[in-house]
Amino acid sequence: MQNTEMKSPKTKLQTVQPALAWRWMSERGLRVATGEATLACYAMLSTKNFSEVEDVIPSDGSLLLILRRGAAVSPDLRAALSAPLSYASAASGKLHEIAVEYGGAAGPDLPRLAEQAGMDAASYIHSHAAVEYTVAFLGFQPGFPYLRGLPSALHAPRRASPRLRVAAGSVAIGGAYAGIYPAGGPGGWQIIGRTAAVLFDPQRHAPALLMPGDRVRFVPQ
Repeated sequence: MQNTEMKSPKTKLQTVQPALAWRWMSERGLRVATGEATLACYAMLSTKNFSEVEDVIPSDGSLLLILRRGAAVSPDLRAALSAPLSYASAASGKLHEIAVEYGGAAGPDLPRLAEQAGMDAASYIHSHAAVEYTVAFLGFQPGFPYLRGLPSALHAPRRASPRLRVAAGSVAIGGAYAGIYPAGGPGGWQIIGRTAAVLFDPQRHAPALLMPGDRVRFVPQ
């Protein structure tokens, strides 16, 4: 597994006016509707370092801003949320190459998913590993990445009955997302492989290996 600071050579700038409606979720939580501009808004708010913002948490189509205790929304933050946004159409975070053992005991759902997609196992693996994914947000478990970029032919619903135990490092599919389980535990996603990469380690300076905006390429082993 490699981790580099490379930027996509195909990045081009666009300017949009995101629908940044926002509302209070609690006395310190501000939910901002961002739609397709979630990662661009996340990057903008993270780099501007507004003094009243303690944390910025991306999710599927929105951001949660956690304000410092007793702080109010400043005029500068209001202006940033309402201004047109210039953003890169391709992600420019770190590129991670993650080695994966596909199929077999490591990926018990792969044969069935390949059949549903009208492919043999080798073609399915090639299709899954041939694209570059973007970390849309983290959730479910600490460091669990929701990866955007899964080819539409590989989209698959979560299991009707979740497994009681999914191994740490399991590479999985849930709807239109790919993901990786950082830790063992229950899980309802379709398991197609496993990696030895450590996605979350509280002893590291940055506990989560993958952050929103980072890019991922899977390397079959």
